[in-house]
Amino acid sequence: MKGNRQHTVPNGIVRRVITARTATPEGGARTRKRRWVRGCVSALLFCASPVFALDVPSGQPVTLSEVLVDEVGAELWMRFRFLAPDIARDAAAVTYADAEGDFQALCDDFALSYIASFGFSADVVVISLMDRPVAFGAADPEATQFFEAFRPSPDGCVWEEL
Repeated sequence: MKGNRQHTVPNGIVRRVITARTATPEGGARTRKRRWVRGCVSALLFCASPVFALDVPSGQPVTLSEVLVDEVGAELWMRFRFLAPDIARDAAAVTYADAEGDFQALCDDFALSYIASFGFSADVVVISLMDRPVAFGAADPEATQFFEAFRPSPDGCVWEEL
C-alpha cells in the first residue's frame, strides 16, 4: 500500500503506519491512520502463541493475537485482540456472561502493564475476544467476537460505554 512506513522500536516491536479504509462504520466510511504492533514483543514476554495462555476469571484459554494502535479523532486507542476459541458458537463452552470478568482482568492485568512496559499511552483500551483469527475490520459471519472498551485510570481500567 502506498505511503506505508515501518518502524522498529525497543524490544523488537514493529510498527507499521498505514493509511487504510476499514469496514464501513454506521454513518459512512472514513479514513484513519493506523499503527500496527504485531507479533512477539520479546522471547520471554507477551509472545502471541498458543503456548502462552493468559489466566482469566472464566478459566478459558486466551492468547494475545495482536495489538493495534489507532488514532480515533483526537484520541489514541489501543486494541488488544485475543484468541479465545471457547467462545465459538458451535462449542458454546464460554458465553459472553461467562467471559464478562475476563475483559476487566485482561485490561487491568495485561493491557495496562503492556502499555506501561513499553512507554505507550492510550485514551481508550479495547479488549476483544475472537474464536478464530479475523483481520481487523474484516467481516467473518462464522466468527464469534466479543468487545469491551475501557478508559485507563490510575486505579485501573474503567468500563466505557460505546
